[in-house]
Amino acid sequence: MLKIGVLGLQGAIREHIRSIEASGAEGMVIKQKEQLAEIDGLILPGGESTTMRRLIDKYDFLEPLMNFAQQGKPIFGTCAGLILLSKEIVGQENAHLCLMDMKVERNAFGRQKESFEAELEIKGVAEDFEAVFIRAPYVVEVGPNVNVLATYDGKVVAAQQGHLLCSAFHPELTDDHRLTGYFIEMVKEAKTAIAN
Repeated sequence: MLKIGVLGLQGAIREHIRSIEASGAEGMVIKQKEQLAEIDGLILPGGESTTMRRLIDKYDFLEPLMNFAQQGKPIFGTCAGLILLSKEIVGQENAHLCLMDMKVERNAFGRQKESFEAELEIKGVAEDFEAVFIRAPYVVEVGPNVNVLATYDGKVVAAQQGHLLCSAFHPELTDDHRLTGYFIEMVKEAKTAIAN
């Protein structure tokens, strides 16, 4: 059975585990960098990106997370996780993991009270995905290798670059597990490719 980890430093961790299990894989909360060796794919959950980065540094996760991606193992960043994956953050000098070739705007849709739900078409996933946005970021620009999967109001809100996936919304907060399922398929393919 595929084992999908959820970085358990901050954010909507349990909800992601529930979604992983509903999609037929095993979920595991990752609190120590050594645990990364036990999983086939990783979700970076929503939360607060600067707090998450502080915790990533505190528990010495930065290098191991980059190595995980370099091994070809898939990572899915949701909301704050999307910010962690991007190469550039508007108004910020340094980005975090710098794994996806894109530039993001934090809290782009406004503060907490501007949280909302919208029906999205996600390429290759769903035509009617009910997406929950909470103080969501969005992608301002993408590099040539980034495949845009969904837009809202003309803004990029889901994208994929090889074995890396991101969404500005929280797929784990609904009972629609299709995007998590899509990620699990990515993990399955990557595991086969790595094994060969």
